[in-house]
Amino acid sequence: MMTTDEAAEIVWNYHLMGHEIGPADLIWALGSHDLRVADRVAELWHAGMAPWVVMSGGLGNFTEGVFEKPEAELFAERAIELGVPEEVILIENESTNTGENVMFTRRVLAEKSIGVSNLIAVQKPYMERRTFATICKQWEGLEVRVTSPQLTMDEYCRGFILREELIHIMVGDLQRILEYPARGFITRQDLGGEVMEAFNFLIDSGFRGHLL
Repeated sequence: MMTTDEAAEIVWNYHLMGHEIGPADLIWALGSHDLRVADRVAELWHAGMAPWVVMSGGLGNFTEGVFEKPEAELFAERAIELGVPEEVILIENESTNTGENVMFTRRVLAEKSIGVSNLIAVQKPYMERRTFATICKQWEGLEVRVTSPQLTMDEYCRGFILREELIHIMVGDLQRILEYPARGFITRQDLGGEVMEAFNFLIDSGFRGHLL
């Protein structure tokens, strides 16, 4: 019999893309309530992975009424504190969801006449796969690799979010991965039987708080 912890680890691991990260034209942070995403951006920039950084995000579901500034601006401030030069950072501070992150970031790059053929997208761990699928659908011809703060599920929760709340969110993101292809939002992603079993087990166990 599967346990909640086992099912949660299966879903967590499914959301991770496991991409090998190498040099690119751009490091792109998709905004959120987790400033550790900006820490990962700074780490990649200092490793020489790209000359440009884009911080993307206005105020979304988790930051409206919580952050005093758009996510992108707080991310930029954090990256600058960590030694990323202000002059290499572009800011897109209007988007409220992943699709808008793509649309509005493309607009910012076009306005700056910055051409991009490949990039590194940085997200929260449990949103790697949906971010990848969204970019692949909405930015054709782009080579994209996705990464996130390099943390285990336990490390990610520690002092930041309750494990139970994270499971609710992960289950909701997996439901979106299942349903959004039919809406034209993302590309279809393969799910194995074990992932579906874990998904259904967690829903049956009451983790429905982030479902559509």
